[in-house]
Amino acid sequence: MKLAVIAAFATTLLAQPTLADDSAFLKSLSGTWSGSGSATTKIGAKPLQVSCKFKTTSTSGALSMSGSCRGFVVVRRTISATLRNKAGRYTGTYIGPSGRPSSLSGARDGNSVNLAITWIRVINGDKSAQPTIKKVGARGLQLRTTDRDPRTGKTIVDAITRASVFGLRRNPGTLIS
Repeated sequence: MKLAVIAAFATTLLAQPTLADDSAFLKSLSGTWSGSGSATTKIGAKPLQVSCKFKTTSTSGALSMSGSCRGFVVVRRTISATLRNKAGRYTGTYIGPSGRPSSLSGARDGNSVNLAITWIRVINGDKSAQPTIKKVGARGLQLRTTDRDPRTGKTIVDAITRASVFGLRRNPGTLIS
């Protein structure tokens, strides 16, 4: 009986990412990033090509990201997010173009942090979407948010802060320690 309890406990510990693993992962996301992607502000609207710049900083248990995205020449939106990691669970806040905070929660899966966002107000028929921060190689970062079309139930991947995909590259001169 004792052996079974010890084995179950050991299996649980091995299955959970360690703080050291998350610390190194978060540190690898630090830097200045830039790239482009498609975005729309409303499901059903035509996607807009945008370019984005972000600066991320991290500690052993937290990540902070701030930046802006620009579409056309004159449309610019500032966004930011902060995430804290505690025992493999990530929680935090997202502040989008409206300037109002929305809550984030989720977990890391390999090179990705898969999150759920609860918007402060109804967006696209509900208050939820699924952002993902994915590390792609040593110099790549993908920000992706999916949402559901309330009319069709289909998953949409193309609206900024609602459903988006941005491929970012680490800017030259960014130090990774």
